[in-house]
Order: sequence, then C-alpha cells, then structure tokens
Amino acid sequence: MRTFGVEEELLIVDPESGLPLALADALLAEHRLAADDAPADQQTLETRNKATYDDEMGLSAELKLEQIETQTRPCLEYSDLLPQIRAGRLLADQAARKYGARVAALATSPFGLASHTTPDPRYARMLERFGLTAQEQLTCGFHVHTYIESEDEGVAVLDRIRDKLAVLTALSANSPFWMGLSTGFESYRTQAWNRWPTSGPSAIFGTYSQYRRVVRRLLDSGVMLDEGMIYFDARLSRNHPTVEVRVADVCLRAEDAALIAVLVRALVESASREWREGVEPAPVPTVLLRMAAWQASSSGMGGELLDFGTFRPAPAADVVRSLVDYLAPVLAEQGELSLARQGVEDIISRGTGSAEQRRVRDAALESAPDDGGLGAVVAHAVGITMRETSGLPDVDEAPDLLRVRQV
Repeated sequence: MRTFGVEEELLIVDPESGLPLALADALLAEHRLAADDAPADQQTLETRNKATYDDEMGLSAELKLEQIETQTRPCLEYSDLLPQIRAGRLLADQAARKYGARVAALATSPFGLASHTTPDPRYARMLERFGLTAQEQLTCGFHVHTYIESEDEGVAVLDRIRDKLAVLTALSANSPFWMGLSTGFESYRTQAWNRWPTSGPSAIFGTYSQYRRVVRRLLDSGVMLDEGMIYFDARLSRNHPTVEVRVADVCLRAEDAALIAVLVRALVESASREWREGVEPAPVPTVLLRMAAWQASSSGMGGELLDFGTFRPAPAADVVRSLVDYLAPVLAEQGELSLARQGVEDIISRGTGSAEQRRVRDAALESAPDDGGLGAVVAHAVGITMRETSGLPDVDEAPDLLRVRQV
C-alpha cells in the first residue's frame, strides 16, 4: 500500500457571531509563521531522503490570519487516517478556544468581511502582486498527498488522473456562501481559487523533463513569485515524494475527508498501474477539463456532472458510482471497497457539506435572524467539525478576543 496523508485548512471563527477571526498568529505564537507553499531551500531538497517524508502532525499558517492548517502523518489505512484528521481538528480547536474562538471546516466564510494577510514576506509580495485575488482569498481547501516512487511515476499519475478530478470537487463541495450571499454554486471556493494564474487542470506532460520545462517556463514568465505558486489541480510536491491533489473543498465531516483521501490514493495507484501496463492517458482537452470542473463547482452532487468517460452530462450520483467502479480493483485489494461504496452512498443520501449548510440556513431563516441564518450555519459547522473527537479538556477562562487588525 502507498502511504497517504492530508492537509486541512480550517476557518477560525467567533462562536457567538460566526464571523471569521484573525487569530492565526496568536494560535501559532510559539511557532514560526511561514508561508506553507514556499519551497524548501535547495540544500534541503538535495539532502532529503526521498524514501520518507515529514511525519509530524501539527498546525501551520496559511495565507490568511483567519485560517489555520492541520497536517496528518503519512498513513497506510483509512482506519489510521480518520482519527488523525479528527485529532488535527481537535488540536486546532484547542488552540482557538484559548482565545475564545473555535474552528470550522468551511471552505468559505458565509459572512462578508475583509480578511487579513499573514505577516510573512512572501505573502506580502503575493498581496502586492495579485491585488484583489489575494485580498479575497480566504478559502479553505483539502489537499491529499500520496507517495510515489519516482518523479517519472508521479508525472505518469498526473497525466492519467486529470480527467477524473472534477468528481472529487463535486463530492467535497462545501462552500455555497460568499460575502454574505448565496452564490448559486456548491463549491464557490473553486471559483475563487481558480482566479490564480496557474490554477486549474493541466495538460498532459508525458515526461518528468517536460513537466519541469513547463514549470520553468511559467516561472520565467515572471508572473508567479516562486514554484510554490504552481497551483495545478494536481502537482508533484517539491518538499515530499508525493503527488498532491488539490481540488477538494475542506469537508464539513471528517469521514468525508477520509473518503476523499481513500479515493485519491486509489486513483494514484490505478494510474500508476496503467502507466506500467502501457495504457496511454485519455487525450481530453484541457479546456474540457476546465468545463467539467466548473460544472462540478456549480452543481456538486445536486445535479449533473460531466461523465469522465464521455464528458457528456450525466446524473452526479451515477458519475460518482462510476468512479468507484473504475477504482474497484485497487480498492478491493486494499480492503477499502465496501467503505468507499458506503461513504459515497452516504454523501449521495444526505448531500454534501454545501447542501447541509443550505438546509441549516433555510431552517434558521424561519426565526428571521438579522444575519440571514448564516450564524446558525457557522455554529452548526463548528459542531460537525468536532464530531467524534475525544473529550475536549477544560479551558481556562478565555481572554478577550483579539481585535482584528486593520491593514
């Protein structure tokens, strides 16, 4: 089995109002605030043992002070990964509670509020270079890292999973609200994120050398600051021997997050086997992949997706079940087929995090709250985020919430 691990970006919120709070620097006061995507220095990259990668759980800063990122260790099984996802949420929530705040697994904040950039020189350059795109980029994603044996295998995987990634966007959709408004999208995070110049699906690379040529040409254009800003839907990690799949919203429910990770690992293994067997990647035009991603962002699991075989519209449930069928040989070998089928059926039955947010908002509107029911959405999300975590320890009386600084 390949090891796999995940990164979750969580919102820091006021438990009373539901508003996001710029507290990441306080939560991480004992740690160096560093740009998470920044590549490791060259000496580290040259000396790193590529047979291993970081195995520390913890918290780290992201672009915005209103969010915090958790990481799991590399795992071999779903049964190992799910508790670690929950433990990461617990760790972040414990840190937030010391300041009277909580964390919520929401891919966008339902409320409209100016966000604040983490005080890191790289992030400051991003804000200056990319203006409103960076200013508004309070979005929380879910990234899955899966081990690869070589860069050549990694590129072969990227070429063979690109046509199926939009299905994961639909399954994970958890961002229907933006700036206080209902967006009409199930994953509006996808729309906001895809404003970055290098985001979205990539073309078929063919070889690792061609992958590096593309990356180098993007960097030579002068548009991006560094290689950490190569925001393809799936990319080779610069700091770990992994393929990193980046299309998912952070999931409201930890069990859905673990399911997405299981499907990603099976995608990586299936693609690697196809490569070794000489199966060529499907020659789907990148523009069609972008259309599939847009449709997944728009409809989630509530309408139609573009089928990854024909790229014609089909009921979302059928497309997702087809993905599990495609992955069934690998999932069965890994003992994960039953849980994958059940997990998918659970999402089909109850809906995604986005559908759940809408239901909570609609129910709250009956009492006509001044916030349009969005406070209830955040409160509900806090509760679901922390489901099945071990008992939280008592927290001393919280200090006053830090005031959001003006920039």
